[in-house]
Amino acid sequence: MKLTQIRNKRKQLGQGMTEYIIIVALIAVSAIGVYSLFGQTIRNQTAGLTNEMAGQNAQTNIGQAKANANLSTTNSNKTKNMGTYNDANNVGQ
Repeated sequence: MKLTQIRNKRKQLGQGMTEYIIIVALIAVSAIGVYSLFGQTIRNQTAGLTNEMAGQNAQTNIGQAKANANLSTTNSNKTKNMGTYNDANNVGQ
């Protein structure tokens, strides 16, 4: 193989690895965001499942999971997104 072909092949392999790293990083960041938003709900649901599997009553855990899910929904509706980003500037118009 020619030297230029070898160099081009290395660049392509490096580009593929870089793209893979970027995709993995985006997935990790989104997973952290989802867990931070719904983390308490997930913990309460898991605790409820383990209590039920152990033969205990899990109504308290299920109730807490519902309350945390409602709180997460309320908080997510307050968050600015691209649809509501400019609302504060359009108040007096």
